[in-house]
Amino acid sequence: MITAKARAIDGPNNTFRAAEITRRDLDLHDVLIEIKYAGICHSDIHTAHGEWGAVNYPLVPGHEIAGIVTDVGAEVTKYKVGDRVGVGCMVDSCGDCENCHKGEEQFCLNGHVPTYAGVDKYGEPTQGGYSSHIVVTENFVVRIPDNIELDKAAPLLCAGITTFSPLNRWGAGPGRKVAVIGLGGLGHMAVQIAHAMGAEVTVLSQTLNKKEDGLELGADHYYATSDSGTFKKLAGHFDLIINTVSAKIDINAYFGLLTVDGTLVNVGAPAEPLSVNVFSLIGGRRSFAGSLIGGIRETQEMLDFCAQHNIASKIEVISADQIDEAYERVLASDVKYRFVIDISTM
Repeated sequence: MITAKARAIDGPNNTFRAAEITRRDLDLHDVLIEIKYAGICHSDIHTAHGEWGAVNYPLVPGHEIAGIVTDVGAEVTKYKVGDRVGVGCMVDSCGDCENCHKGEEQFCLNGHVPTYAGVDKYGEPTQGGYSSHIVVTENFVVRIPDNIELDKAAPLLCAGITTFSPLNRWGAGPGRKVAVIGLGGLGHMAVQIAHAMGAEVTVLSQTLNKKEDGLELGADHYYATSDSGTFKKLAGHFDLIINTVSAKIDINAYFGLLTVDGTLVNVGAPAEPLSVNVFSLIGGRRSFAGSLIGGIRETQEMLDFCAQHNIASKIEVISADQIDEAYERVLASDVKYRFVIDISTM
């Protein structure tokens, strides 16, 4: 077994503590990664605080992982020692179901294995990237292009693919009007990616406080949703809306901003249910959809796209001792735009 340094939390109301965890010995197709950086995702906070259901504590969160390969199993063919790699929100799936064969492992019919708060095929609980090392089967490792710095690459493994996938699937591109609800960790990636795809991009944020940032990131327009006039002015305007916020909002008001046949895709995951008035959809043949990260193939496509277009997450690097403070600041919307833990501070 391999011993790794980590930061763990013991309950929903606890703070993080230094810990040691074990990683399995390398199987034939396993890769050992020395983690250099790990992003903090709002999902980490929801899970650590027990907001999405029962959690098997102690928990080591983290599914935005960037690091260096330090060892490989005897039959690994995709990676070698020294490669720059990443791991996202899942570390395995059955590999045999229809969805896995289509490269949609996140929708594995037998359940994909999450990077943390899951159980792997050996029956052991999975622990995430707030740690010095991780062992992952090679098919769930992706290559980080050389022109993306590792600290800025880490959030792409969740925030990047979470927004790239729906923009890609619902055809963001030239001639399409795309709105992004919220300019946070997910939203600031959605704006950059949609802009690079050639869409006309609008940010819909509660206030105009981040307007300058939004325009610098590639938005063409920026509106405050606290202004009721925004919903009148933009009625029936957008082909595609990506909702990135993890809070309960009046989703029906945003349906009114869609064109006929427009789609609103939810990627933010609020702990509370959203109430949908179906007449908001029926009246314009509109669609309300959801999207969950992306498959491994699409995640690699996203990384290559970001490298081609010089897209990276805007980050604030913190030490391992600042995780609790970072959680508080995320909840207060006091980060531009993703916290990334320097794992060398473990």
